[in-house]
Amino acid sequence: MPLRLDIKRRLTARSDRVKSCDLHPTEQWMLVSLYNGNVHIWNYESQQLVKSFEVCDLPVRAAVFVPRKNWVVTGSDDMQVRVFNYNTLERLNAFDAHSDYVRSIAVHPTQPFILTSSDDMLIKLWNWEKNWVCQQVFEGHTHYVMEVKVNPKDNNTFASASLDKTVKVWQLGSAQPNFTLEGHEKGVNCVDYYMGGDKPYLISGADDRMVKIWDYQNKTCVQTLEGHAQNIASVSFHPELPIILTGSEDGTVKIWHANTYRLETTLNYGLERVWSIGVLRGSNNVALGYDEGAILIKLGREEPAMSMDAGGKIIWAKHSELQQASLKALEKEEIQDGERLPLAVKDMGSCEVYPQTVQHNPNGRFVVVCGDGEYIIYTAMALRNKSFGSAQEFVWAADSSEYAVRESSSSIKLFKNFKERKSFKPEFGAENIFGGALLGVKSVSGLAFYDWETQELVRRIEIQPRAVYWSETGELCCIVTDESYFVLKYQPDAVAAAAENPEKITEDGIEDAFDVLGEVSETVKTGLWVGDCFIYTNSVNRLNYYVGGEIVTVSHLDRTMYLLGYIPQDNRLYLGDKELNVVSFQLLLSVLEYQTAVMRRDFDTADRVLPTVPKEQRTRVAHFLEKQGFKKQALAVSSDAEHKFDLAIQLGDLENAYNLAKESASEQKWKQLAELATSQAKFELAQQCLHEAQDHGGLLLLATAAGNADMVTKLGIQADQAGKHNVSFLSYFLLGDLERCLEILLASNRVPEAAFFARTYLPSEISRVVELWRVQLGKVNEKAGQSLADPKDYANLFPDYAASLQAQQMLAGERTKVIPAEDWKDIMANYERKPLEELNALADEEDLIDEPLDDKDHPIAGAVEEELEGDMSSKHRAGDECPASLEYAGDDDEDDKDYYSDEDLEKLLDDELDELDIIGEPSKPEEEKVLDDELDELDIIGSLGEPSTPEEEKLLDDELDELDIIGEPSKPEEEKVLDDELDELDIIGEPSKPEEVVAGITTEDLEAELEMDLDNLKLDDIDTTDVNLDDEELLED
Repeated sequence: MPLRLDIKRRLTARSDRVKSCDLHPTEQWMLVSLYNGNVHIWNYESQQLVKSFEVCDLPVRAAVFVPRKNWVVTGSDDMQVRVFNYNTLERLNAFDAHSDYVRSIAVHPTQPFILTSSDDMLIKLWNWEKNWVCQQVFEGHTHYVMEVKVNPKDNNTFASASLDKTVKVWQLGSAQPNFTLEGHEKGVNCVDYYMGGDKPYLISGADDRMVKIWDYQNKTCVQTLEGHAQNIASVSFHPELPIILTGSEDGTVKIWHANTYRLETTLNYGLERVWSIGVLRGSNNVALGYDEGAILIKLGREEPAMSMDAGGKIIWAKHSELQQASLKALEKEEIQDGERLPLAVKDMGSCEVYPQTVQHNPNGRFVVVCGDGEYIIYTAMALRNKSFGSAQEFVWAADSSEYAVRESSSSIKLFKNFKERKSFKPEFGAENIFGGALLGVKSVSGLAFYDWETQELVRRIEIQPRAVYWSETGELCCIVTDESYFVLKYQPDAVAAAAENPEKITEDGIEDAFDVLGEVSETVKTGLWVGDCFIYTNSVNRLNYYVGGEIVTVSHLDRTMYLLGYIPQDNRLYLGDKELNVVSFQLLLSVLEYQTAVMRRDFDTADRVLPTVPKEQRTRVAHFLEKQGFKKQALAVSSDAEHKFDLAIQLGDLENAYNLAKESASEQKWKQLAELATSQAKFELAQQCLHEAQDHGGLLLLATAAGNADMVTKLGIQADQAGKHNVSFLSYFLLGDLERCLEILLASNRVPEAAFFARTYLPSEISRVVELWRVQLGKVNEKAGQSLADPKDYANLFPDYAASLQAQQMLAGERTKVIPAEDWKDIMANYERKPLEELNALADEEDLIDEPLDDKDHPIAGAVEEELEGDMSSKHRAGDECPASLEYAGDDDEDDKDYYSDEDLEKLLDDELDELDIIGEPSKPEEEKVLDDELDELDIIGSLGEPSTPEEEKLLDDELDELDIIGEPSKPEEEKVLDDELDELDIIGEPSKPEEVVAGITTEDLEAELEMDLDNLKLDDIDTTDVNLDDEELLED
């Protein structure tokens, strides 16, 4: 069969013409030397150019890594060899090596030597430990020496290729060649040694477009490869794969089978001529140098050809050699997870085909090797040939005696006991086949499962699988695609029932044959079943297993590993890598058995297995139970206190959760438990938990929700002691303890906030806080500190400050009252209240309450006059004069007033006089009459002087009743008081003689004179600009 060569391009590095390329054994580096005189180092993992340096102005035809010295050694057309440190890019040495272009450099694998070849027809050996002395010169070629290569099997010999049409083999220490290989018709450009097996082969490529394989022991040409259309520039035996690589100036790289010499594939990347091919032992990477840049490709399957039987015997293929190792001799107690196992390896001989896959059959008695389009079945013990044949693919059935081979894309043969039993052609062809309980066939239509016995279609699924894994019982199946995997359960009963009822079978088989248990978006590299657990490695190098919908990570791997198998007796899982190293990880069988029993709902078995599960694994089992929905069982099984607490919370188990929280003393746990207790209306427990958690915020919420003032008080004290100022502030604020709130702000150095708080709630404290704020702000900016205003110094900047002090006193009494929570609906919210307006309203109410009233709520006669007289006499005794103009200090709406103070009367009368533009003293009776009429209009006091008639007296009495001011003026003394008040209001000037007002002028005379003056008065003609209403002489005149 053709080789399974998965060819993947890993790097494309465009550049000038590449003359040579090399790969670093440990770093992910590709080295290229360029025709323009530069050297580049590319990281093919990161796709970045990591190093670049100029060697000279001429082409650099050779460049190689010397990893053990951290060097790059170059040879160029200026005939010099240069040595660079590839870490620092420092040039360590440079010397003239030849008298013409340096064509090739080869590094000795063990000695401190390099070999150089040149157009001067010489080969030279240089020793770097002796300061790069030329230790030997090899002469013999008659034309340019194009390439030299050291024999990997005998490091004392090397081969050279020359344009003199020959290949010569030399011995270190000998000046003459051992022998010469002739056969090419034109100059030979390249040469390489075969590294694998025992074949003593050389390969060479020449300008005659031929590639020749030589047996250097018999000195004969064993094969000539033809196919290139131009000169052969580079050839290579791949060190790991059974392939030959040839590069030509026709722009192609051809890959040939190293054993059959069949052309496997041709690569053409369109970068013009090929000049160089670089390979590395232990790697499948290949570097290709072209006219227009370099490319790195990866060849072959990454998965090694390895297989392990149930007893721990491992067989693997190393090139064409089969080797065996056994795990039985290992001391299992000393094995560390992920450590390489010290296995004793036994050679079992060479295989007739190049092994691409190695597989044990289910019982481990036989092993099959597939490759080169053939299969060979060996006995596992002695590697005796049991059977063979041609096959593109080979798979075992669940029955160890059955297997199937795919001969072509359309034909499959079934065998039993090494004899062909049946051959059939699937309807849609066969691209791949898969073994197991059913025979799986992949085609363009998807995956089809066939019965091994009858070859009848069981089920066709529209999916493109990469692998199919069956459990040992045949009940579970995992189908792996490029991006995910599906876990299915096979239903043999449904298949058997459908066989008896053909109507249930469709063109896609039996619909009920499989139940889908799960789909996981992960890329599976390799996998196997242990019980009902699917163990696998994924694309990000994790070792996981899937059971019951749960994915458990066993380990993070440091490199790509491939599953070999699980040995229950060891409780260990074994894996191998491509270098054929074997490692293991512990995976307890008891855990897998328990999980399998739970998945099957076999709880009797699970209970029986549980005691065998070690305590350190109990938590893993508990997590699995939790995922399956068995939280109570998980709580009983788990040994992790954290996990148990989480489970108890999920189950609402307050008792267990309380005990676990008490043991851990974790604030977080107490908070979680408090939340659970609150949800279950266990408020006492919730309060205790919040106290334990020091969750003052939670306690505040609980206390306020419960309306528990005592609890809020205690919380305020606790929070204050704990330094939780926000909670303590809020607690005291809710309690109405504003003084304590202010102290908390000050104690926490929040002086600006304290100032605004005092301005809003405690105006009496403003001065103290402002002083503290000044000191604090002054330390930062003295001018800013002094700019802060204190209301005691700048009362004009604080409107209603005095009223706010009274409001503070008024509200202080309210804060001391405890209001039942049930009254909240009837109480106005604080944000809706206006304390200053409430204060004014309260003052008005108090005045009404204090005024003496009769039984009809009328003011008692004489009470106001006596009060007014007392006030006026005290003012006159103190020498105070009545102000010329007074502000009205009351509500803006006069109609709402039930009574007037003397200031109110004076203001009203003053406004009326201003409107009338009355100036000077009303000396005429007419003017007095006008004034009297105006007073009548204002309904204040009726008329001045004593009423002369009963009708007038009655009229004045009615007016006074209506105003509710002073009752009926029945006595001359009361008229005298009223007259004094009018004098005080500066209405008609100060009378020089009391009798002029009281006895000289009657009410009728005044009213008559005022009426006449008002009739004749033309206010517009009066010039009042020079009139001073306060001039007493003018008023007397």
